[in-house]
Amino acid sequence: MRASGRLAGNVRDALVRAVAPGVTTRELGELAAGLMRGMGAESAFLGYKGYPGTICVSVNETVVHGIPGERRIEMGDLVSLDIGVRFGGFVGDTAVTVLVGTADPVKVRLVRTAERALAAGIAAARAGNRVSDVSRAIQREVESAGFSVVRRFVGHGVGRSMHEDPEVPNFVSSGRTAVLRPGMTLAIEPMVNQGGCEVDVLEDGWTVVTRDRMPSAHVEHTVAIGDGEAEVLTA
Repeated sequence: MRASGRLAGNVRDALVRAVAPGVTTRELGELAAGLMRGMGAESAFLGYKGYPGTICVSVNETVVHGIPGERRIEMGDLVSLDIGVRFGGFVGDTAVTVLVGTADPVKVRLVRTAERALAAGIAAARAGNRVSDVSRAIQREVESAGFSVVRRFVGHGVGRSMHEDPEVPNFVSSGRTAVLRPGMTLAIEPMVNQGGCEVDVLEDGWTVVTRDRMPSAHVEHTVAIGDGEAEVLTA
């Protein structure tokens, strides 16, 4: 898990450096594919339940699962990069939202809030706590800033498979949730909307957009639960 997480983080950081006005989302996907091949790894996304891309590139109102294509990045865009790497039989999963050029101050605050929410969720991911403690920390950070968390899609366990138990929502729901124990590995991933929490899936069956078409930010780390603070495997 450490190796796959490290490689996923390396790909993410290289893609962040490549994001610029005029670059297409397809070019980012091709860059990611080449980087993974060079590392002796492969995409954990390509072909997963039929997904056609190496990575997900979600721009502005696209929340998650944006398929790389001919869209060109423009100044002021929010570009969310979601990377899943399979290496040595394990999956590392990470995401970041990049502000392109001089962005609207509200967009800046949206991304910074998502990053703080991720940090709060990771801080709550300690042995003996419950998944709901992670969810509560994320929801509190987001809603106190005046934004909303997506409810239709959630974080998850990750390991030999992309999605494993337990689910890790970014909001608190009714019922008791799993106790966190040493050895568990989780993909914690706040999806934060500037407007309402409602989303729609487009006709391609993958692309998730905000219903009000306002911007969204997505950040993610794979973490391992230990005896103290969670270890961030995709740092």
